[in-house]
Amino acid sequence: MPDNQTSAPLTTIAESLRRERTRAGLSLSEVAKRAGIAKSTLSQLESGSGNPSIETLWALGVALEVPFSRLVDPPRPRVRVVRAGEGPGVTSEQAHFIGTLLASCPPHARRDIYIITMEPGSPRKADPHIPGSVEHLIVGAGRLRTGPADDVVEVGAGDYTTFPGDVPHVYEALEPGTWAVLVMEHV
Repeated sequence: MPDNQTSAPLTTIAESLRRERTRAGLSLSEVAKRAGIAKSTLSQLESGSGNPSIETLWALGVALEVPFSRLVDPPRPRVRVVRAGEGPGVTSEQAHFIGTLLASCPPHARRDIYIITMEPGSPRKADPHIPGSVEHLIVGAGRLRTGPADDVVEVGAGDYTTFPGDVPHVYEALEPGTWAVLVMEHV
């Protein structure tokens, strides 16, 4: 699996944050407070500057009550191909972990699809996503520990696991070059 070094899609994120904050009828201060980030950070992100981590974007999605994908997915054409190593990849502050959105759910649908790549080292500790979220993971290569923080399992190439995404959960690579397909289900 090629290493995805694509940076966060800043223009899309800026437009999406403004759109979703306006839709929710919330001020910059209120969204920043709910997400646990500085108002200045949110202002920078809405202006298209800064380099948001996956943790910051997940926190903003929870604060705005929208799936993560709604913040990073640009408008899509009728037929769409995402080549290996392409797509909006967002890195973690905690671990060598990159989440690359492959497909988001259209309005009234309930799933987003990602490729995630990880390397051994620090685990990625994920905060709960929006209520009712469920994660489905199929490992493409390597091995990892994943699942709710209090019920972690080890999975390897070809294995499938599912667990609640609306509780604290963990991703920890056990082998170099670990990657998986992640399907996020939203209620």
